[in-house]
Amino acid sequence: MKIGIYGGTFNPPHLGHLAAARTAVDALGLDRLIIIPAAIPPHKQLPQSTPAPEHRLAMVEKMADALLLPETVKVSSLELDRPGKSYTSDTLEEIRAQHPGAELWLLMGTDMFLTLHRWHEPERILELAGVCAFGRTEQDGEELFAPQREHLRKAYPGAKITTITLPGLVDVSSTRLRELLARGEGGEYLPPSIYGYILRNGLYGTRADLKHLDVPELRACSYSMVMEKRVRHIRGTEEEAVRLARRWGADETHARRAGILHDCTKYRTGAEHIAICQRYGVPLDELERTAPKLLHSKTGACIARHVFGEPDEVYEAIFWHTTAKENMTTLEKILYVADYMEPNRAFDGVERLRQLAYRDLDKALLLGVEITVEEMRQRQLPVHSNTLRAQAWLREHGVTTEG
Repeated sequence: MKIGIYGGTFNPPHLGHLAAARTAVDALGLDRLIIIPAAIPPHKQLPQSTPAPEHRLAMVEKMADALLLPETVKVSSLELDRPGKSYTSDTLEEIRAQHPGAELWLLMGTDMFLTLHRWHEPERILELAGVCAFGRTEQDGEELFAPQREHLRKAYPGAKITTITLPGLVDVSSTRLRELLARGEGGEYLPPSIYGYILRNGLYGTRADLKHLDVPELRACSYSMVMEKRVRHIRGTEEEAVRLARRWGADETHARRAGILHDCTKYRTGAEHIAICQRYGVPLDELERTAPKLLHSKTGACIARHVFGEPDEVYEAIFWHTTAKENMTTLEKILYVADYMEPNRAFDGVERLRQLAYRDLDKALLLGVEITVEEMRQRQLPVHSNTLRAQAWLREHGVTTEG
C-alpha cells in the first residue's frame, strides 16, 4: 500500500491545499491519503486568531470531502490528540506502526521543502518516508527545488525525493488569506464549503450577517452543511427552480434561495431533526417521528427562516418540498418539481416529468406525487398523509397526467 501524509496547520485549508492533495493522489498513485492538521507546529506559533482545534479539524474534513475520494482520502486527528509539539518524525513513526510495510510519502509545499534539513530528526523522516514537494510555477519550483534535492540526497543517501509543479496553483499565503477574511474578502481562495463554515462560525474575524447574505455566501453556507456529493443536486435544483419560476411567473429570487437551502439539513440525525422541530414549534405526526428522511424539509425550512432570515414564501416552499400538500402555491409547486427533476436526476419517468413541468405545472406536480406514492407502495413503506391529500386535491380539481 502506498500512503501519502499531508500535514500542516491548514489555517484555513484553501484551494491550493486542495489542488496539491488531488495532484498527489494521481501523480504518486496513492492508495490512501491521510490529511493531518497540526496541533502545535514546531517551526512557528499559531496566530492569535487561530480557531479552536475542533474547528480546524472540521475544516480539514470538509477539504477531504471536497476531493470526492472517500475510500482514498482520510483525515486523522493524530497530532491534535497528541500532547506537545507536532513533530513529523513522531507522526511518521505512529503511521508506520499502524501500517507496517506500507510505502509512505510525506507531502509538503515549497517553503517546508527548502527547510526540511533543519526539521526535528530529518534523517528519521527521510528514512521513514519519501518526500513529495509542490511548486507553484515552473520557475518557482525547479529553480528552488533542484539545489535542495541535491543537498538532501547527498546528506541523506537513499532518500526518496520527488518534486511536482502545479502551474496555476492558487497563490495565497494563509497569513494573507486570514487578513482578507477579516476584511470580508478572500472567499474566492476557499472551497465553498469551507468558506461557508467560516462564515457560519464567525472564524478569522468574519462578521457575516447570516440573515442578509448575498447569493454566493448563502450557497457557501448551504454547501458547508452537507456532503460534497450533495452539492450537484442542490445546484441543479436551484437552477431548475429559477427556470421554472421564470416560466410560471414566480419570484425568481425566492425560487433561487429556496433551491439553495432546501436540503441544508439533509445530513442531520433523527434526534437532531426532532430537536430542531421542538425548538421551533413544528408539530410532528407519528410517521415523521419514525422516518427522519421526511423531516429534512421541515428542519431545513426552520433553518432558512430562523438562521438565514428567509421570508415565509421560502420557508413554506422548503417545508413542503418532500411530501407536498393540497392547494400548493406556485413557488411551492416549483420547488417540489425542481427537486424531483433537476438535471442530475435519472429514473424512469423523469423525462416525462421534465416535459410536463414547462407545459403544465399542475400535471408535473401530480406526476411527481404519483411516482412517489407508487415507489413507496412498491417498497412497502407508508405514504405520508400530506402526499395522499396532495394527490386527491389535484385529481378533484381536474388535474391528470395525460396529454
